[in-house]
Amino acid sequence: MIPISDNLRFRRRPIVNYWLIGINLVIFLWEIKLEVSGELSYLINSWGLVPFQVSAAIKNALINPAAGIVVFWRLFSPLSAMFLHGSFSQILGNMLFLWVFGKGVENILGQWRYLGFYLGAGVITGLVQILVEPSLTVPLIGANGAIAAVLGAYVMHFPKVEIDSVLPLILVYIPLALPVSFYLFWWYIQQSFYGIGSLSIPPVGVNQPSLAYWMQFVAMILGAAYIRIWR
Repeated sequence: MIPISDNLRFRRRPIVNYWLIGINLVIFLWEIKLEVSGELSYLINSWGLVPFQVSAAIKNALINPAAGIVVFWRLFSPLSAMFLHGSFSQILGNMLFLWVFGKGVENILGQWRYLGFYLGAGVITGLVQILVEPSLTVPLIGANGAIAAVLGAYVMHFPKVEIDSVLPLILVYIPLALPVSFYLFWWYIQQSFYGIGSLSIPPVGVNQPSLAYWMQFVAMILGAAYIRIWR
């Protein structure tokens, strides 16, 4: 199922949403270039979110305060990991959801508040992942947590909107109008296809099955709660 549009009309253009989508796409093109040159693994392992590295850096800082600079760098990884993606299907799926649902949330909150909401939701989701799985050594990358929060906020504010969608059946595409609540469910299902078109990231890859997948539910609740409080 592919969401296309919500047909809502807003007075302001979602400039921040456009910029977020553009930045993610440009960085993914850079990743493809690094994959060809064999440098992608270093980027992902350095700037992706590796919970074990963050938790180990915090433990070392408690023993040796001089190691605090390492903690600061590692705590930056939940933010940097949001702009890295591990496959063509992940970047396309995430950006499509951000395109459809992000513009409505930006018009609700305004540009700067929306930017802070998006980045904050992604970082908080990353920190929760560190707390839940502090020994995980596989890099976690992608804007999944931030976009899950955007989706939760959208459904909370526009619960009765229908989303124009397309059901692809090989060579036939069937147009449908689906309730927005359907995409709370479909968000998790479509991520099972995120392994399609994966980039080569040795030695262990990225985003292997873990509790991080379910931490996006926390992000959805966070997004819905924020919009409710803001209203």
